[in-house]
Amino acid sequence: MRKNFFPLRVTEHWNRLPREVVESPSLEIFKTRLDAVLCSLLRRSRMDVLRPTLIRIGGRVYRKNLIQEQAYQHEEEEEDFCAGRGDCTDEPCDAFVVEETEKGFQCRVEVPSPLYKYIIGKKGETKKRLETETRTSISIPKPGVEGEIVITGQHRSGVISARTRVDVLLDSFRKKQPFTHFLSFALNQPAIQEKFLQFKQEVLEKCSKDHGVSSSLFQNPAKLHLTLGTLVLLNEQEIRKACDLLQRCKEDFVDQIAGGKPLTVEVAGVEYMNDDPAMTDVLYAKVHMKDGSDRLQVIADQLMERFVASGLMLKEWDRVKLHATVMNTLFRKDPSAEERNNAVTGKSSFKERESFNGQNILKLFENFYFGEVQLDAVRLSQRFSSDASGYYATSGQLTFS
Repeated sequence: MRKNFFPLRVTEHWNRLPREVVESPSLEIFKTRLDAVLCSLLRRSRMDVLRPTLIRIGGRVYRKNLIQEQAYQHEEEEEDFCAGRGDCTDEPCDAFVVEETEKGFQCRVEVPSPLYKYIIGKKGETKKRLETETRTSISIPKPGVEGEIVITGQHRSGVISARTRVDVLLDSFRKKQPFTHFLSFALNQPAIQEKFLQFKQEVLEKCSKDHGVSSSLFQNPAKLHLTLGTLVLLNEQEIRKACDLLQRCKEDFVDQIAGGKPLTVEVAGVEYMNDDPAMTDVLYAKVHMKDGSDRLQVIADQLMERFVASGLMLKEWDRVKLHATVMNTLFRKDPSAEERNNAVTGKSSFKERESFNGQNILKLFENFYFGEVQLDAVRLSQRFSSDASGYYATSGQLTFS
């Protein structure tokens, strides 16, 4: 069965390829055309084809395929062009730098050490295959040692091909890593915590007999927050890059929008994430600007766009959904679990979740007022951590004043 059929994760990417690539008359032409497409994508959208934009239409979610079919030369010309296995070339790619050396060409790529194993593969098979097919040599630092992967070869085309394939592998496996950090607004001010505890007490008093409702579902009041987006930062260099980007965002647009002052918001009302309130997994408090403006939403959306453009964050939706999780079925088994803001990475745990009936909670607490809060900073928060106040430890922050 494995020899004759692609697994689902392969067919998804295969079906997104242009017709000219799929209908290649030979393996060598297919490799050339595939490298050209991938190289073009790296230059244009840094592999957005593997994580296309999602569009919501009529309650359904559709993918927006960003691949554009490209014109190729006649088959006879390409057969001659790729007659030799090691002579296959790519279109020029300016997504990275290829240096000419005395012995040929080389390209360097910064890779966090936790991702080395995906380039090496089981018993070194992936690395060997890449080197053989592209006629290059790939030098990888020792495990746990931060550094650069260096690709060398006698032909520039081979180095470009190897680098493109390495980038594809890294991009694919990075998306499978659980997130390590997230951008957040802290909502754990004492007044908000007090109202949240009141909410929790009243829910348990009035709705504890509803299916699945228990005290284990509630958020830790010291960790109440708004999530703007999640990030996978695998070493100190990537953390510094995220911190530097936050400061550039402050200078470029945040100070102008916020006016150098904290944003006053109100936390009021509750809503559920999924389609059926009788089978709720996440219940959240709604947040809005007290002055009725959309400044908080604008800042959140522009931050997301900048981080997505930098490659530090995946874009899941066109707009950030501003919400503060108050109940989550993930907390039932793991009180320290953070909600993923609809951006699940790695292996999903949905099958292990036991939903609760939130119908009565929604009726009784639809307009519950949690209070007013001054938002004065966007924090780069570390997952599974705590500071002296009980909130998540902060790797960096953007202040409004």
